[in-house]
Amino acid sequence: MKYLTKEWYELCQQTHLHFGLRVHNGANKLDENLFLRLYKRKEKADVKQERELYNLDPRYMLEHNGQVLTRVDKAFGEEEVTEEDQIVFHMPPEERAHIEKLIAEYDVRPPFDEKKCKEEYKESMESSYQYKAEHLPKEIVEQIADIRVFTLGYCTREMLQQLKKQSAHNWRRVEHTSKEFREVMMAQNIPDEIHSQVQYHDCTITELLTGDEVVIRFDTRGGFTNINKLTLVAPEIVKQDGGIVGSYWLYQELYRIDNGYELHVLFGGENMPELIVRCADILVEVE
Repeated sequence: MKYLTKEWYELCQQTHLHFGLRVHNGANKLDENLFLRLYKRKEKADVKQERELYNLDPRYMLEHNGQVLTRVDKAFGEEEVTEEDQIVFHMPPEERAHIEKLIAEYDVRPPFDEKKCKEEYKESMESSYQYKAEHLPKEIVEQIADIRVFTLGYCTREMLQQLKKQSAHNWRRVEHTSKEFREVMMAQNIPDEIHSQVQYHDCTITELLTGDEVVIRFDTRGGFTNINKLTLVAPEIVKQDGGIVGSYWLYQELYRIDNGYELHVLFGGENMPELIVRCADILVEVE
């Protein structure tokens, strides 16, 4: 990757360092009692939310079945609404069957397990503490009195101002690179239909075959396309990191070269693998 690199992606994650933070006067020192008090408050809110979701009766999804729907232009217009302007919504049988299955499962569900919910919240928070400590700028972490309190969403006023300033600086750097990237891509003079053939953001790589052709197959359920096979014709592999299969497609750069195209792909997953292939043509299909 020339522009949308791992470093650029990581910088993108540092453009909202201040989001969700509130000023707390006690955040300037290590205070176990303060941490426990704030933790219990957040834990209680999490348990309440999870309980509400657990007890959400799926019958509500049947409420719109049989409703009378009116054309938007008629509903908000001044003309009289006639029967021709209305339809009765009837839920497809397969959708109703799915909802009824959810209702049956809901009716026999065990009581909400508050203990398990608290254990899962604890595991999630401990993972978050570690993530913050490892991914925040080192100079920021060194100024935080208690990374646990910070992760719960509290910091000093000075820290909040510093994070806002750093976030804005990082955003400008991200946008500068993004602008350069867009300009370079426009200069490639590659038709939109070719660009559309390499749009697999968030699709998971299920297979990568190399040889006379490079063939990539996808699980598209997490993405924005139903095209699940990409073929690069007459390839020359410039770079191929390990760990691509099982990762997900993040970003791509596509360049025009004398005999075809050069495709750069950055994947999400462990170590964020990368693939660069020169090829004569790009083919896509739905298997």
